Amino acid sequence: MTIHRYLVTAAFGATVCLAGLSGCKQPADETAQPIVTVQAEKVAVGSLTETVEADTVLQPQAQSAIVPKISSPVKQFYVQRGSHVHSGQVLAILENADLAASVVDTKGSLTQAQATYNSTTGASVLEDMKTAETNVQQAKANLELQKMQTDARQNLLSQGAIPRRDYETSKAALVQAQAAYDVAAQHLASVKSVSRAATIQNAEGAVTSAQGKYQAAQSALSYATVRSPINGVVTDRPLFPGEMAQAGQPLITVMDTSMLLAKVHLPQAQIAGLHVGDKATVISQGADQSASGSLSLISPALDPGSSTVEVWVKVANKSGELKPGTPVHVAIEARTLENITTVPAESVITNNSGGTAVMVVGSDGLAHEREVKLGVSDGKDTQVLAGVHAGEMVVTTGAHSLEDNTRVEVGAAEAEDGGNSKGGDATSADPPTAGGVK
Repeated sequence: MTIHRYLVTAAFGATVCLAGLSGCKQPADETAQPIVTVQAEKVAVGSLTETVEADTVLQPQAQSAIVPKISSPVKQFYVQRGSHVHSGQVLAILENADLAASVVDTKGSLTQAQATYNSTTGASVLEDMKTAETNVQQAKANLELQKMQTDARQNLLSQGAIPRRDYETSKAALVQAQAAYDVAAQHLASVKSVSRAATIQNAEGAVTSAQGKYQAAQSALSYATVRSPINGVVTDRPLFPGEMAQAGQPLITVMDTSMLLAKVHLPQAQIAGLHVGDKATVISQGADQSASGSLSLISPALDPGSSTVEVWVKVANKSGELKPGTPVHVAIEARTLENITTVPAESVITNNSGGTAVMVVGSDGLAHEREVKLGVSDGKDTQVLAGVHAGEMVVTTGAHSLEDNTRVEVGAAEAEDGGNSKGGDATSADPPTAGGVK
């Protein structure tokens, strides 16, 4: 009897337990889908300015690493690092005693050459000319005299007053006088043309040579004075007075930091809407510092190594707050589009197929994944060419962690705890058990 009651009781208990278990499972099947709290914004229609962005470092608009043309010890520096200088200002002096002596020596040689030239053109040439003219006159007078004498002896010979020998002697003397006259006349002509020109050219050449040596000595002396070719600030001065400055080695570096350049390389597709003069913003990376600039250059040729186009953004820096070499983020404002459909950039996600999509909050309270076709972006908003319509709600914060047809609740903008206050707990918790249902 006792055994029978035990069996009956056990069977009844098993039946109650099964009934209880089936009752526990029923509420679990009917549990509502967890609600995920998200933030959302409406699809808007308006204007959008395309922004082209890139990272680079700031560079000075002008820079000069000044190198001396001569090797000489540094006699004196007039500037140090951080000194502001202007174009033509003396920055340093090198030892130049030997160069100054060379200038004095060559200047004396030039003076001597000029004196020789003056003497040659003013005295020697004239003396030679006068001598040649005198010789011609004497030879001409002798020729005329000899001719008269020969004519007279010819008359006497015809009268039989003198022997023929006297006439022949006079005739031979006439030939000699004619020859002497021809030589004198030719010499005079030579002095007037060839000899005079050659003498003057020789004297001019000596003056030119001496003048060239003097100018070379002056240039060498000027190289000992180091001047700044640009306006700017001294950024490097590696030597100290007394140390040897080597020709061709930088002695002082001057940068013009009043205007800086941000040079970036962009793909060809991104420069289609860019024009010289477009506005730009330069933001220092790692520092809360930004500056306005403008597009100053678009390279006419592609970079052969990267097939990109180099673009320069010019930034005014008269205050000197920005430093060359600072890493910056550059945002260039390109074309502006009017009356276009836009969504917040943070609402755009990549779906499982690799396409772009947004999560649209439907009237049924579910987030529906919808593939979209995008256009330009300004970093905050993105143009949508197809996929959504103005007025629809798209999920912003929390969109990346949502699955299609997830039940959502649009929360306040202040809740930025990962995009889900309720859903975070529901989705991360273990599935409910029978004991957890009330």
